[in-house]
Amino acid sequence: MTAQGPPAPEDHSPADLVINAAVYRGDAARGWSRSIAVRGERIVAVGTPAETAVLVGPRTRVIDAPDKVVLPGFQDSHIHAPFAGRNRLHLFLNDLSGRDTYLTAIKDYAEANPGQPWIIGGGWAMEHFPGGTPDKADLDAIVPDRPVFLFNRDVHGAWVNSAALAIAGIDASTPDPVDGRYERDADGNPTGTLHEGAAYSFNDNVVPLPDLTEWRAAILHAQTYLHTLGITGWQDAWVTPATLEAYSSLAAEDALTARVVGALWWDRHRGLEQIPDLVEQRERATGGRFFPTAVKIMTDGVLENYTGALLEPYCDGCGGHTDNTGLQFIDRDLLCAAVTELTRLGFQVHMHTIGDRAVRNALDAIEAARDAHGPHDLRHHIAHLQIVQPEDIPRFRALDAVANCQTLWAQSDPQMTELTLPFLGQERVDLMYPFGDLARAGTVLAMGSDWSVSTANPLLQMEVAVTRVGPEHRDYPPFLPAQAISLADAVAGFTSGTAYVNHDEHDAGSLEVGKRADLVVLDRNIFDTGNIGDATVQLTVSNGTVVHDLLA
Repeated sequence: MTAQGPPAPEDHSPADLVINAAVYRGDAARGWSRSIAVRGERIVAVGTPAETAVLVGPRTRVIDAPDKVVLPGFQDSHIHAPFAGRNRLHLFLNDLSGRDTYLTAIKDYAEANPGQPWIIGGGWAMEHFPGGTPDKADLDAIVPDRPVFLFNRDVHGAWVNSAALAIAGIDASTPDPVDGRYERDADGNPTGTLHEGAAYSFNDNVVPLPDLTEWRAAILHAQTYLHTLGITGWQDAWVTPATLEAYSSLAAEDALTARVVGALWWDRHRGLEQIPDLVEQRERATGGRFFPTAVKIMTDGVLENYTGALLEPYCDGCGGHTDNTGLQFIDRDLLCAAVTELTRLGFQVHMHTIGDRAVRNALDAIEAARDAHGPHDLRHHIAHLQIVQPEDIPRFRALDAVANCQTLWAQSDPQMTELTLPFLGQERVDLMYPFGDLARAGTVLAMGSDWSVSTANPLLQMEVAVTRVGPEHRDYPPFLPAQAISLADAVAGFTSGTAYVNHDEHDAGSLEVGKRADLVVLDRNIFDTGNIGDATVQLTVSNGTVVHDLLA
């Protein structure tokens, strides 16, 4: 039998599922087969239809789909499933576009839910508002009687109405927090947009937080949706004590049909004294298909509100320069000390980096940990990588640092052209999202959506990785096309690359005999089609269980 991977025990009992289709194994050879068989939780054969036929019994489900393709199950390396699921259960603006469309949806939701004391949700895009900052007056006009709090799509800001500001006691005399700011008018009055720490502290201290039941429902809702996109595992990049409890309880009940690695949230208002708390959380919550073995550190903000940490100041539009180099949420020396101590304790570190200064600080921290403890197999990874200086590219491979790529962002769109490029200057624009350079330098690439910041659909992400053109703007010119990667590399980023980050590569990430049966069936062979994002998921199998099925 044409089999790859670790040998399975000799067993000729019938398979539960046999799929005859183009099978892209995603193994080291990036080879193809024509049939795959699953028994229980494991892949038991990969070969030809004639070879798997001996495993077909009276109860075996056989899918003959010569026009379809089987891929390893997708894994997302950077996602916010509980928060996205919660928004989908409340007010989800991510799939909408335009100020007026948002306002109609908010008004309709408020009218349909008169008993809700707060209107919460999010997903609005900055590009639809002047300067990227919506005004409270628009919300006041449609929801004057209840507070409204809506995170934006990248979750680095929020839109609130006057009622919400009043409850929080925020007015012209309220100082900005050290890690954020309130958008204000000429007289200093808050206008309704909260940036960075101003939004987070408002959410944590003013907005009623979900209880365990609601967080559990949000995770299960997100899981069901992610399975429809072929996702069988992920790394949650923002696990709070509340969502940790929800994940842990679901895992204890075997309600997680996906395998989840949790990145515990680093509180940037605290220092190294929080590390024992993180150790306690890891020990308490590990179990089932949930592994809270990473720590997420947000090192800077985003470029659109000028909080991404840069080595040189932002432009003013871009006729000159400002004196603003963005925000460093954690001091470089503290970051080095934190990553070094977390490494000693066996934590993987997952760092948010947007600006080139943030990327360099993260690499410096990984290097400091290696200097202190020597080589290790924790697979620290650096996410987003919007601007990377050329001299830092080879450091990834040298330090065994994984590049955690959100490829959908590497395209020309209104947010990029109106709110980002004018404030960087061409020299830094040319350094954006250098996924091609990283791949050519031998860096391990993992890929994640940052959902609900952007779509959770891996196929749309792959299309942009390969074309540097957005599926919604296919007539646009490609954005820095030299940084495109191959489709095989893009598929690996959502399969073997993320399985590697999640310490799961020996059990998943490729279709090999003996590995866990995580796989996806697409309606077409994406290696033969130009518009990868138009493909749809027909079947998802996670841990041997069919969790999404359009072929029944």
